[in-house]
Amino acid sequence: MAILLWTRQLENGLERMDATHREFVDHYNTVAEALKGDRGAFLAAYDAFVEHTEAHFAQENRWMEAVNFPACHRGEHERVLAVLRDIRKRAAGGDMFLARRLVEELPQWFDGHTNGMDAALAFHLQSVGYDVETGEFRPKAEGEDCGGQSGGCACATLSATPETAAHG
Repeated sequence: MAILLWTRQLENGLERMDATHREFVDHYNTVAEALKGDRGAFLAAYDAFVEHTEAHFAQENRWMEAVNFPACHRGEHERVLAVLRDIRKRAAGGDMFLARRLVEELPQWFDGHTNGMDAALAFHLQSVGYDVETGEFRPKAEGEDCGGQSGGCACATLSATPETAAHG
């Protein structure tokens, strides 16, 4: 079965996001391993994976809402969760075909999502000064870069409001 390895390529420079992504990788690998065993063990591992993924996506969705980030990212979360839930129902009924396909396909999706949509979100959160730990905006110091992202950004001192983030 496929295995998903955590690499620096999956890091987005936002520790809370990166930690959640490392947990996602761990849960995925547990599911991939459990697929080799009996259905009961698989379903237990899969349920933990889905629970983690729901919390993971909800966390990112809260951040996106706070900074008025484009809804397409949230839409992808909703589509993935719908697929995960459908696969759960099928697997519980004995149909493991899509569960196997998910384990095969998820690493490629995760790489693309993390390095595309999540990277854009991390950059935006940092560039508008949104603190994911406190849920508050903090003004950027003049000349401060945006979380070590390559190329820096044009960070100006921001007032600590969502309106500034949405239009900044």
